Amino acid sequence: MPSRQLAAIALVLGGVGIGITEFVTMGLLPQIAEGLGVDLPAAGHAISAYALGVVVGSPLIALGAARMPMRAVLVALMGVFAVGNALAAAAPTYETLVGARFLAGLPHGGFFGLASLVAVAMAPRGQGGRAVGTVMLGIPIAMVVGVPLGTWAGQVLGWRAAYWAVAVIGLVTALLVRAWVPHFPAEKDRSFRTELRAFGNLQFWLAMLVGAVGFGGMFAMYSYIAPTIEQVTGLDRGWVPLFLLVYGVFSLIGTSMGGRLGDWSVLRSLALMGIVSAVSLLAFWQTSRWAVPALVTLAFVALSGSSWVVVLQLRLMLVAGEAKTLGAAMNHSALNVANALGAWLGGLVIAGGYGLRAPSLVGAGLSAGGLALLALSVLLHRRPDRR
Repeated sequence: MPSRQLAAIALVLGGVGIGITEFVTMGLLPQIAEGLGVDLPAAGHAISAYALGVVVGSPLIALGAARMPMRAVLVALMGVFAVGNALAAAAPTYETLVGARFLAGLPHGGFFGLASLVAVAMAPRGQGGRAVGTVMLGIPIAMVVGVPLGTWAGQVLGWRAAYWAVAVIGLVTALLVRAWVPHFPAEKDRSFRTELRAFGNLQFWLAMLVGAVGFGGMFAMYSYIAPTIEQVTGLDRGWVPLFLLVYGVFSLIGTSMGGRLGDWSVLRSLALMGIVSAVSLLAFWQTSRWAVPALVTLAFVALSGSSWVVVLQLRLMLVAGEAKTLGAAMNHSALNVANALGAWLGGLVIAGGYGLRAPSLVGAGLSAGGLALLALSVLLHRRPDRR
């Protein structure tokens, strides 16, 4: 097998582990709440803690790794990831779980950012979008296989089993990255100061805001998908893995589609997928009451959201200019601001007595907000051409 394919396998496996630990918590939220003696909104803070770890870790790792060999940093990140998940699996209290989830989230953005740069460096000319889409397949593969299996195992063996499995995946990934990913020497012309310049770019900030606000819509709904299926749709908890499987299959399709859409047009693709996301979340507010319509609507949410992630990654890499590492990593920082924001707002309306359907309306509003920010970005992007 060509070395490029082996390297891609190693990077995708790391993404699978990250995808499982990020999303399996949502499927096991009732079990975590019951096991630690807290209510659902409080258990949802474990989701927000992971997201906060990504937000904090992405810029710190990107700035610190600017002049370090990418393979060595990837190996180190997977080591920290494995430790964080092992601590989550062994957490004796709610507070220690939240702390462990924060630690496990720190490597997330840095790993995907560096993996995207490695993929582009190895890709044939003109296929950078597809290469990024390939390494981003880890999360949707996790959604298809790992998250449903992890949810099922968590229901049968206890929620801690899912985190132990992810810790093992992290260790295996570290070994495979060391063995299969080529060594790229550190670029001496890149520095801490070069990476920091991206923060002075208005388009860079707008792109992050599009992700942080717009993609928060999906998380507002999906963070509470398990109790929604049980209490709104009226199905037994055994149906939850099926819903997660459907979400994962269409996320896989959307991620692959996103790479091709990005090679076609980054801005047009962001607008198109944002519109589909807002409409789908608004529809889920109604369709969540019936099993089959809920599944169909959830598929559209997954398709649009996963495509949006890949195209937004490409947008940030473009507008970051010379700040390659920071631009590649900050997509996941923005998306996990969305994770924390969506989970928090979703929990807020539930705690306020508006019911489990209300987060879908919050989600549609956030997606519309992301589209408004994208429109502002496009307007400012075109002004220099008119002048």
